[in-house]
Amino acid sequence: MFPAVTEDQSAIRAAAREFAMSEIDPGAAARDASGEFPAAIVKQLGEMGFLGMTVPEAYGGAGVDFPGYILALEQIAYADASVAVTMSVNNSVACGPILAFGTEAQKRKYLAPLASGAVLGGFMLTEPDAGSDASALKTRATRVEGGWRLNGAKAWITNGGVGRYFITMARTDPDQGKRGISAFILDADQPGVVMGRPEDKMGLRSSKTVMVALEDAFVPEDALLGRPGDGLKVAFGGLDGGRIGIAAQALGIAQRALDESVAYAKARRSFGRVLGDHQMIQTYLAEMESRIQAARLLVYHAAALKEEGRPCTKEAATAKLFTTENAVWICDRAVQIHGGYGYSREYLVERLYRDVRVTTIYEGTSEIQRMVIARELLK
Repeated sequence: MFPAVTEDQSAIRAAAREFAMSEIDPGAAARDASGEFPAAIVKQLGEMGFLGMTVPEAYGGAGVDFPGYILALEQIAYADASVAVTMSVNNSVACGPILAFGTEAQKRKYLAPLASGAVLGGFMLTEPDAGSDASALKTRATRVEGGWRLNGAKAWITNGGVGRYFITMARTDPDQGKRGISAFILDADQPGVVMGRPEDKMGLRSSKTVMVALEDAFVPEDALLGRPGDGLKVAFGGLDGGRIGIAAQALGIAQRALDESVAYAKARRSFGRVLGDHQMIQTYLAEMESRIQAARLLVYHAAALKEEGRPCTKEAATAKLFTTENAVWICDRAVQIHGGYGYSREYLVERLYRDVRVTTIYEGTSEIQRMVIARELLK
């Protein structure tokens, strides 16, 4: 059954929508063109409680339930997916693992500044030769007096260069295979953490993504997250929530693509008629709406299961697979409906098309989602 939106969740969605359209949307095209990181907007998101939405108030967060966070994220993505991914990463893979696996001291030290936006967080798992196969990572953590020294390279790190605290996976015992990987809370504001130049990406251009070199970067003993060997457990422990978050981002982008297409179909004339009077355009719009409605059901259902503490690995993977794949299709149709104008940066659908493409790749590719779903079915 479709989960009902509560009064509190509705208020959160409305607040996110108002902020997104009044403060984020107007400058989105300019930021996309320049690649400028939206520092002022991110600061405002922190002040409004959007950077630590599910973090309890006792640790400086907003104390919002998971469906409320997903509703807000969808609205931010509707205005600018670059801002949404910054918000998502800080919530899901920075705050999330600390909340789930951190000690009381770690929660009190790190969560409040992350939730308030005083600092941003991120996640360092992927490496140049270790993407979907996370167990192949090569970054090493060597014990030294008082903690560990990290050496290696990390790739595609969101919030690199603008964030401070990064949940970082490194191999502590090479002989133990995937059980020899541990998780650390790395303070990037130190010598030995070398942030590369921002990647020149196809989309999400004002979100910062960098290569990182770790050259004897120090992590104190009390910044080990979980126990030694818990690295992949920490990394994968937040994947369900992260995947639902990516699905919500794709849903926001897809809804914007449909809305832009409907407006264009009402205004543009072709062959002496309004574009929307042509049967083929009506067919595209109807199919876009149907896929969005189905995706929204999957995303909200998975979010409700997670909030209830029920198993949702299959549902999260299904929501991400279906929503992202269909969001790409919807944005493709939006460009087609706009014709030649859809290929021009003067029209929003061109940016939506570029921004949506990565949603089928990060937080687990579509191929990985299919593997996860099949594995869950065959248990």
